[in-house]
Amino acid sequence: MNWTRYLRTWEFALVVLLVVEILILGMINPTFLNAENLLYATLDFTHILFAALPLTLVIITAGIDISSVSVMGLASITLGLAWVAGINIFVALAIALLVGIIAGLFNGFFVAKTDVNPLVITLGTLFMFAGIAQGMPALLDLLGFKAYGSAGLAAYQYEGITGLPDNFIGLSEATVWIIPYPFIAVLIFAVILSLLLHKTRFGRYLYLIGVNPKAAVYSGVPVQKTLVWAYVLSGFGAALAGSYLTAYFTSARADLGGDALLPIITAVVLGGADILGGSGTIWGTLLAGLVLGFLRQGLLAIGVTNDLIQVVMGAVLVTAMAVKQLMNVYGEYRLNRKALANKGRG
Repeated sequence: MNWTRYLRTWEFALVVLLVVEILILGMINPTFLNAENLLYATLDFTHILFAALPLTLVIITAGIDISSVSVMGLASITLGLAWVAGINIFVALAIALLVGIIAGLFNGFFVAKTDVNPLVITLGTLFMFAGIAQGMPALLDLLGFKAYGSAGLAAYQYEGITGLPDNFIGLSEATVWIIPYPFIAVLIFAVILSLLLHKTRFGRYLYLIGVNPKAAVYSGVPVQKTLVWAYVLSGFGAALAGSYLTAYFTSARADLGGDALLPIITAVVLGGADILGGSGTIWGTLLAGLVLGFLRQGLLAIGVTNDLIQVVMGAVLVTAMAVKQLMNVYGEYRLNRKALANKGRG
C-alpha cells in the first residue's frame, strides 16, 4: 500500500496542524496538554461538529444551508415546550429531532424543486424558523395547550425553560472513561456519514451533482431526491446540536446556537469542502472543527480576548486555504510531469 498517498492528503495536513496547535498552546499553558482537559474542552464546541458534519454533504452538492442555527433554537424550544406540556423528556427529544428533519425536508424540497439559489432559500428559512421558535410558546398558549404551572406556555416566549430532568442533563456531562458522551456521539455520527458518503450510491450521487448537475441528470441520478436527503440530514444535525445545547446549558431557549453559523461554515470549508461543490470529506470537517475549537479554547485559556481570537482564527483559515491551494498546484505539477515522462518513454 502506498502510504505516501495519504501523507499528501488535506486530512493529514489538518492532523499535523492540530498536533502542532496543541503542542504550541501546551507550551504556553501546560494544563492544555492534559488529555482529560482536551476532551472536556470539546463540550464547548460539540454543537458546531453536530451541525457541520452533515452540512458537508450539502456543500458537496454546491448547496448551502444557513438556516441550521435557527433550527437549533427551534429544536431546543420544541423540546422544552413538549416537556413542560407533560411529555416524557426523551419523547420530547425525539419530537425535537423530528422538527429538525421536517425543517430540512422543507429546505430540500424548495432547493430541489426550484431554480432559486440555496443561499436565498435558506436565508428565508433562517428568519422563518427563528420567528416560529420565538413565537411558538405564545401560539401554543392561544391554541389552548397546557403546561405545568399556572403561567401558561406564553411565559416561556422570552425566557428559557429550566428545571429539565437530571437524566437528560446528564447526557451532556457523563463520560466513558475520560471521553464525554457527546464527543462519542459526534464520532459515531461522523462514521455513519462517512460510510454514507464513501460507501453508498447516495454519496457518489452527491459528488456527481456537485461536479456537474446536468450530467448527473443525464446519467440517471435521482438529483431531486438526493438533494432533499442531503438537506434532511443537515436539518437533523442542527436539531441534534440544538438538543445537545439544551442539555449543556440546562435550559431550552429559542435563541440557542445563534452565534454558531460562521464557525459551522468555516469548519466545513477548512475541512476541504469546495463551496462550488464536488469535493469534501466528513473526516476533514471533523478535524477542521477540532482545530478551530481547540484553537479558540486554548486562546481563551491563555487570556486572549474574543476580538483577537476572531483575528487569529481568520488568519489560520486564510493561511490554511493558501497551503491547500499550493498542495493542489503541486499535485497537478506532479501529474503533468508524470504524464510527460510517460509520453517521452512511449
